[in-house]
Amino acid sequence: MPANPKANRAQAEMAHPHPTQAKIVWPLSRLRKHADYQRVYAASRKHFAKQMSYFFALRPALGPDGTSVRGVNTDAARVGLTVGKAMGRAVDRNRIKRRMREAVRRQLPLLQAPVDVVLHPRRSILNLEFAILQSEVAAVFRAVQNGAGKQDPCSPNIQMLTPDRHG
Repeated sequence: MPANPKANRAQAEMAHPHPTQAKIVWPLSRLRKHADYQRVYAASRKHFAKQMSYFFALRPALGPDGTSVRGVNTDAARVGLTVGKAMGRAVDRNRIKRRMREAVRRQLPLLQAPVDVVLHPRRSILNLEFAILQSEVAAVFRAVQNGAGKQDPCSPNIQMLTPDRHG
């Protein structure tokens, strides 16, 4: 009689009553839609760190139609990663993304403001010690948190992009 993989997984979860933070925090705090990335790019300017560049913008509580955005926690920060083909082969790009996701997952509690962040890592992330990568992400998140405190969420450059807006 073959073992039931779902039963084995349930037993493993019972043995570990607290799920990992990655299962709880990262998927819920990810930028998913192209429009969200475009809004952050339009509302921000490029900032630089040693191993990455980044954009950030406060997230408006209401969507373009004046209603609350469905499925988005308005109090939590969301992070998006972009790793273009210029970074190398797919294997290298995927490794960069895995390392960045783990560093972001560990440092995400530093972001308390309802802000959207887009990170553009450099290729040097591949050979960087993970502790240094974590400290770099932490420094970026602290800078974003400080910058978000200075931004006014009602300012005109932090609006949702609407279809009638050109540019």
